[in-house]
Amino acid sequence: MGLNPKVGDRLSYDGAVCTVRYIGEVSGTSGTWLGVEWDDPGRGKHDGSHKGIRYFTCRSKSPTAASFVRPTRPAEKPQSFVNAVTEKYASELEKTTVIKFSNKVAEEVGFDKIHRKQAQLAELKVVIVDGARIAYAYSEGDNPISQICPKIVELDLSRNLFQRVGTVVAICSELPVLRSLRLNGNRFRDISTDEGLENAQSSLKEVKDLALEETLMSWEEICHIATKFQSLSTLSASANQLSYLPETPLGTLASTLVSLDLEFNNFTTIADVASLARLTTLRHLHLKGNTISTITQDPSQNLPVFPTNLKYLDVSYNQVSSWAFVDALPTCFPGLTSLRISHNPIYDNPDPEFSTQSKATTEEAYMFTVGRLANLKSLNFGTISNTDRQDAEMFYLARIGKHLAAVPEGKEAEVIKQHRRYAELCELYGPPVINRRKEINPAFLEARLVTVHFAFSSAGEEDVKIVERTTKIPKSFDIYAVKGIAGKLFGTRPLGLRLIWETGEWDPVAGFDDEVEDTSDEEEEEEKRGEVEDTEDLGERSQPDGKMGKWVKREVELQDGPRQLGFCVDGLEARIRVELR
Repeated sequence: MGLNPKVGDRLSYDGAVCTVRYIGEVSGTSGTWLGVEWDDPGRGKHDGSHKGIRYFTCRSKSPTAASFVRPTRPAEKPQSFVNAVTEKYASELEKTTVIKFSNKVAEEVGFDKIHRKQAQLAELKVVIVDGARIAYAYSEGDNPISQICPKIVELDLSRNLFQRVGTVVAICSELPVLRSLRLNGNRFRDISTDEGLENAQSSLKEVKDLALEETLMSWEEICHIATKFQSLSTLSASANQLSYLPETPLGTLASTLVSLDLEFNNFTTIADVASLARLTTLRHLHLKGNTISTITQDPSQNLPVFPTNLKYLDVSYNQVSSWAFVDALPTCFPGLTSLRISHNPIYDNPDPEFSTQSKATTEEAYMFTVGRLANLKSLNFGTISNTDRQDAEMFYLARIGKHLAAVPEGKEAEVIKQHRRYAELCELYGPPVINRRKEINPAFLEARLVTVHFAFSSAGEEDVKIVERTTKIPKSFDIYAVKGIAGKLFGTRPLGLRLIWETGEWDPVAGFDDEVEDTSDEEEEEEKRGEVEDTEDLGERSQPDGKMGKWVKREVELQDGPRQLGFCVDGLEARIRVELR
C-alpha cells in the first residue's frame, strides 16, 4: 500500500492517520502528489483546494483537514488484528511475568514460554487496540482469532486503518461472547455496498453496545451499520457533523435501543432529531454540546412528541436562552423525569427583568426549572427531594407575582400565559403577593400612606388563631408609632410585640451556596446508575451540577427606633406579621 497507494487507502505517517482522496498533479508544481484528508482536522493546511483550484472534497468540514504529500514519503506498515493483539498483550505479559527458584529469577524458553503466552491471551476479556494501524483481520501464517483470544467481551478498534466495515465483521465473527464494540475515529467507505455487511447479523447478534463516534458518517450510514446489531441497546454517534436526522430504516433498533448519544454534533432544534420518535424503547437521549436553541425552527410548526419511555434528556452546553424551551419539554417528552440543562445561556441570566448577582443566577435557574417541570425527579445530576420541589415552586410562584406587579392589571393575562403552571401552583400554595406600585401624585395624601396588612397569632385555650387587620399608616410614622397602632388593633402592650415584614422575596440559606461543578466521572456514574429516574430513594441523593441548596422567604424584623416606616418597607402596601416577644 505504501509503494502504490490508491484513492481510499488509509495511511499512517508517524502516528498521524489519513485517507487518500486524490492522486495526481498540482498546478504550479512538478510530479505526482497524494491529496490526503487527516483524521485530525487541525493537522492539514487546506480543505482540498489549492490556489483557487479544488482537487478533492473532504468528509470533514474543517478548513484545515487536507494536505498534499509525496507518494515517496514512507508510511508506517499496516498490520493484522491478530498481530496487534499479540504484539500488545503478549509483550505486556512477558514484561510482567517471571518465575523464581530459590529467590533467583529464571527465564522460560522454547515451547513452554509460547504456550503460556497463548494460554494467557486466550483469557483476555477486554482488548484495546486503538491506533494500532490495523487494516485486516489476518496476516499470512496467523492463527485463527477464535483460538488466540475467543473470550473477548469488550473490544476497542478505534482509529485504525480499516477501509470497510466487512473487515470488522470478519473479526467479530470469531468472538462469540463479544458484547461491546468501539469503532470511533475510523473512516469506512462504500458502506451501503459493503458485501461484508450483507450477512453480518449472525456475527454481531450478541453485541449490546456500539460506538461510532467521529467516523463522519451520515445518519443513514450509521443506521445501516447499527441495524446489523440485532440486540443493540446503546449506540454512540457523537461528533459526526450531523445537523438533521432524516427518516431511514431502523430495523430492530426501534425495539431494542435504550440509550443514544448524539453529543457534539450540529443540531440547532429538537425537531432536527424528531425521527427518533420511532425508537419506542429509547430511554436516554444525549444531545450535549450541540447548538440547540429552540424546539422547532418555525414557531408555527407542530412540536415533535417522543414516546413516554424516554426518561432522561441531556441538552447541556447548548444555546437555550428562553424559558419557552423548558415549558415545551413536557409536551415533547411526556415521560421525562430526569434532565440535564446546565451550561446554557438561560442559566447565565434566568430572569433579565429582575436579575440578581453572582452565583444566585444559577440557583434561580435551578428553581425556575424545577418549578416549571412538575414531573422532574432529577435535575443536573441532583435528585429533587420533596422539600426541594416545594421550595422551588414557591419561589417560582413568588417571582411570577413580582412580574405581575410590574405590569398594569389589564396585562396580567399576558404574563400568566408565559407560566403554564400558574393556576396549578396557586391551587397548591395560594396566589402570590402582588405589590403593584401605583403612579400617584406625590402631593396627594394617598402617596404618603402605606396600606399595612397585619397578621397576629392569637393563642387560645385550644388552638392558635391568626387574626388579620388592615389599616393605612403614614410613611412618616416611626416604628414606635407603628407598634402603638398594632398594639391598639390587637389589644396588646406595644413594647411586648415584634414586627416582621414579609417581603415576598426569597434568599438562599447561608452555607448552601458553594457551586459543585459536574465532571465526566459523575456523568458516567449517573448513566451507569440509570440517571436515577426509576429509583425509589430519590430523596437520598446529594446536589451536584447547578443545584445550590435551600431557599427561604426573606423576612425583615422592624427594629424599635425613630426610623420612618416609609424607609423600612417598599411600595405602598406591606404585609407585617405581629408576634409576642
